[in-house]
Amino acid sequence: MLRSLVVVGGFLLLILTVCPVWAIEAVEATMTTAIIDREPVDRVEAFPLQNGKLYCFTRIVGAEGQTVVKHLWYRGTQLMSRVEFPVNAPDCMTLSAILFQEDWAGEWLVEVQDAEERIMQTVYFQLR
Repeated sequence: MLRSLVVVGGFLLLILTVCPVWAIEAVEATMTTAIIDREPVDRVEAFPLQNGKLYCFTRIVGAEGQTVVKHLWYRGTQLMSRVEFPVNAPDCMTLSAILFQEDWAGEWLVEVQDAEERIMQTVYFQLR
């Protein structure tokens, strides 16, 4: 919030500028092994590497007009994949997947970002 002090006619005026409220929000973000009827079938925190594929499911609400949502997949601190989705509805879902390689065991996370790269959710999981 930005605050300004202004003296007018001997009176001290405090002017407040309210920062904008973000309209778009990721109300759900989870790792899952599959999607059925537009819903994740499970919630995964640890995943066997030999199973190969995992999905990041997010539900986005509040979009007014056209915007984008991004999924950034990290293994440790290394960015492994970046997926961008158009969002043009007030309630929608996004879904990205990655096919894991045999030597990719370890700590992972997916950042869900809005068009301004604001992190709306972070989902953590482990590959073993």
